[in-house]
Amino acid sequence: MDLHYDLLIRNAMVIDGTRRPRFAGDIGVRDGRIADIGLLAAARAEIEIDAHGKIAAPGFIDAHTHDDRLLSSDPAMTPKVSQGVTSVVIGNCGISLAPLVDAAPPPPLDLIDDGGAYRFPDFASFLEELEGRPAASNAACLVGHTTLRVAAMSRLDRAATAAETARMQEMAREALAAGAVGLSTGTYYPPAAHATTEEIIAVAQPLKDYGGRYVTHMRHEDDRIAESMEETFRIGREVGVPVFISHHKVVGPRNHGRSAETLALLAKAGERQSVCLDCYPYNASSTILRADRIALSSRILITWSKPHPEFAGMELAQAAGRLGLSQEQAVASLSPAGAIYFSMDETDVQRILQFDETMVGSDGLPHDLKPHPRLWGTFPRVLGHYCRDLGLFPLETAVYKMTGLTARNFGLKERGVLKAGYWADITLFDAAGIGDAASFEAPTLPARGIDSVIVNGVPVWREGRSTGARPGRVLRAGAAKERAANA
Repeated sequence: MDLHYDLLIRNAMVIDGTRRPRFAGDIGVRDGRIADIGLLAAARAEIEIDAHGKIAAPGFIDAHTHDDRLLSSDPAMTPKVSQGVTSVVIGNCGISLAPLVDAAPPPPLDLIDDGGAYRFPDFASFLEELEGRPAASNAACLVGHTTLRVAAMSRLDRAATAAETARMQEMAREALAAGAVGLSTGTYYPPAAHATTEEIIAVAQPLKDYGGRYVTHMRHEDDRIAESMEETFRIGREVGVPVFISHHKVVGPRNHGRSAETLALLAKAGERQSVCLDCYPYNASSTILRADRIALSSRILITWSKPHPEFAGMELAQAAGRLGLSQEQAVASLSPAGAIYFSMDETDVQRILQFDETMVGSDGLPHDLKPHPRLWGTFPRVLGHYCRDLGLFPLETAVYKMTGLTARNFGLKERGVLKAGYWADITLFDAAGIGDAASFEAPTLPARGIDSVIVNGVPVWREGRSTGARPGRVLRAGAAKERAANA
C-alpha cells in the first residue's frame, strides 16, 4: 500500500453515506479520489487535517437548487460550501439558463436573471462555460421545460402546437446529449401552467434514451395536491423514467396534516414505478410574489421587488399599508417581486423529512435581496435541529439523505459515499455543535460547526472561510454520459 497522499484526514469518525454505523478511521486522498480509508498512522501527505472529535461525511449534495447563475457570478459558492455542500443540482422548477437567448425573460425565469444571464442558444454552450470557468462546487444540471417553452413558443398562454412540442423535444434531446441529468417542470407557474399533460409527456420522451430523470414542481401543492401527484406519476409511467417530486409540501391551513395522505400515495406509487422526493427543513416557502398565495399564508415577507427594492425584508401587509393599497393591489405594485410564504405546518415538515425516500434540498434563491434562510442553513439545520435536537432520525440516516441517497437517485457515479476509488468530496463537521445560524431576520449568516469542505480532493472551505480553490466539475449521470457518447 502506497502511504503517501495528496491529502490525509486523520482521527475522524467516519459516516460513509450508506447508513452504515460510524467508525473511526483516516482517509487518504490521491489525484482527487479517495485512495484508502482505515487506520493510516504511518501515512504522510502534502496536506494533513486532524479531524479529532469531528465527523467525516461525504460532501453534501443539494438535491434542489437555483444556483445556475451563482456558479458563474460567485464561483466561491459561499452559501453552499459554508454549510458543507460539495455538489448542487441546478435547473429545477422548469427554470434553466439554457437553451435560451432572451434579454427579458418572463417570471419565474427572472428568479435567476440579472438582465443578461439568458445567452446560451444550446445546452452544450452552457456546460462549456461551467467547465471552462469552474466553481468551488460540482454541478449536476437539469434542463427546464419552462425555458424550452419560452424558447419555442410565440405565446405562452396556451398549449403548445405539434410543431412547438417537436421543437421543445428536439432541444431537450440536445440538452440530454450534452450532459443534462434530466428534465424539470414548473407547471405551478404561469408560463407552464397551460401545458397539457400530453405536451409534457411528449417533450420528456428523450429522457428514456439518456437515462434521465423527470423532476417537477407540480401544478398544485394545496387543495389539489393529490390530483397533481397522480399527473406526475402518470408522466413518469408513460415516459418510463424515474419521477422526482420537488420540495414536497402541503400548503394552506385546510391542508395541514395531509402529508400522511400524500406520503401514502408516494409509497403506493413506489410499488409500481421509481419515485422519490426532496424537501427543505422549514415551514415557509419562497418564490415569486403572487396574490393567490395571500389567503393560504399566515405571513408574507418580501424578498425582492424591482419597482420597490426598499421593501425587501418587509412584510407584505406593512408594505401595503405604506403604499395605501390592499395586499392584492400591493402585489401588482411591487411586481415583479419575490416573497417568503408562511403556509405550512411543522408536523408535515417533520413527517416528510422522516419519510424514507426524502432527499434534502435547499431550494434557495441566491439572488434575492433578502433570501430565505434555507439558502445558507438547510443542511446544518437538518443535522442540528432535526437530527440532534429533535431526534427525528440517527445521524447516519441524516447524512444518507443528503449524500448517498441523492447520488443514487440522480445517477451521480462514484459520488455521495466515502469509499476507496470514489471522488473525494468530503465534509468535516462537529456533530455536537453543528447548526444553522441564518434566520428570517438575518438570512445570510454562515452555519456553525462546519470544519472543512473538500471537493474533488481539494479543500475549498477551512477555518470559516473560502480557500479560493475552484475544483468543481459538471456531473453527468452515468447512463446519460455513456449514451450521449454513442449518440
